[in-house]
Amino acid sequence: MMRTLFRSFLSILMATAMLAASGCATGPDVWVDYSPSTPFGQYKTFSFAHPLDTDSDGYQSILSQRLMAATQRELEARGMRRINGPAQLTVNFKLMWVERTQVTPYFTPMIGYGFGRGYYGYRSGFYGAWPLYPTQGVVSTHMEGTLRIDITDEARRQRVWVGLISDFATDIGSDLAPSGVEAAVAAAFAKYPLPVRTPAK
Repeated sequence: MMRTLFRSFLSILMATAMLAASGCATGPDVWVDYSPSTPFGQYKTFSFAHPLDTDSDGYQSILSQRLMAATQRELEARGMRRINGPAQLTVNFKLMWVERTQVTPYFTPMIGYGFGRGYYGYRSGFYGAWPLYPTQGVVSTHMEGTLRIDITDEARRQRVWVGLISDFATDIGSDLAPSGVEAAVAAAFAKYPLPVRTPAK
């Protein structure tokens, strides 16, 4: 019976944790900054910096290629055109790393049972204790990456838009999956001053 009780409590605890995790799931944490007076609607062409800050050892990284493809889709959807020569806007990417510390509670099973009436009938009959109890924590560290997207007006030599995507990556040297890169870039450009153009019917 105690084994059945333990399994029941454990199942409830796991289900509750899964529901809480799914309820708290959100998209990337994005922050943008730009000058409202910038004439974003007048920009028609863009290009990418060469080399990009996400390149390494003189070569274009896979991450750079994925960021360029995702960014190109976002800007072209807003009526702009990529060119290889000098353009009105230049796009660059930078990945910044910060060490984070995380404490994970360590749970140990605790089961109790008893018989008898006790004092004044207190805890009479069979009872069981809560099966899991946090007794200590496990400390771990990881590197958390923040992606910065810079867009510069070449004629004015001024940065006109900046997008920051926190918790972009958690492993130095690994290239993120294409879907993760696309989702992060899309979340940033969702806050771009120009909306996506609706195709003409």
